[in-house]
Amino acid sequence: MGKYYITGDTHGEFRRFDTFCISNRTSLSDIMIILGDVGLNFYLNKSDWKRKKEVSKLPLTFFCIHGNHEERPFLISSYQEKEWHGGMVYFEPEFPNLLFAEDGEIYDFGGKKAIVLGGAYSVDKFYRLAYDLPWFPSEQMTEERKEYAEKQLEEADWKVDYVFSHTCPTKYEPTDLYLDSIDQSTVDKSMEKWLEEIEQKLQYEKWYFGHYHENRKYEHAEMLFEMIKEL
Repeated sequence: MGKYYITGDTHGEFRRFDTFCISNRTSLSDIMIILGDVGLNFYLNKSDWKRKKEVSKLPLTFFCIHGNHEERPFLISSYQEKEWHGGMVYFEPEFPNLLFAEDGEIYDFGGKKAIVLGGAYSVDKFYRLAYDLPWFPSEQMTEERKEYAEKQLEEADWKVDYVFSHTCPTKYEPTDLYLDSIDQSTVDKSMEKWLEEIEQKLQYEKWYFGHYHENRKYEHAEMLFEMIKEL
């Protein structure tokens, strides 16, 4: 029986897992949850493939939440679907230990139930568009996927153990980490507001999110960046 670990955004940088795997003597039965902006579906060319090839050599199974700076796997022709731990995931046969969660699915992690609510708005959207940098129109959850998530939660009587998301409900937003260069009136907060509605209805043990590039604890939530912790 493997262990479950969780960490924040990687943005294609996986060096922190090298020593972690050695120190913890990990294997493919151990699962590393990444809370979005993984960076493996970013350039959509051979550079992504090369990075995946290297990452797939690590003795871990990666379970990746969708961030805002990456393409959704269902829009990439090489991905397939399968059932995994009670929910559906995307994967490429060439890299079977690199799994990508589907928003709204509820997964089983050692008897604990976790719903995935990925995606977010890119506050640097207009900068990226102006300088021809990767930006993905699919970055946020669709209304259809939000409805699917709500249906899943209704069937679960609005009770789960964990929530894995990229951004967070408005109650957890770290306003002190907002970028001074960004006019907040231009930022689409619809995802955070919807997550807040979910949070108010939901019974949960812990809500984990990334996105803000800092490690921070709340009473019932935790923001993760480079820290790796056991679930």
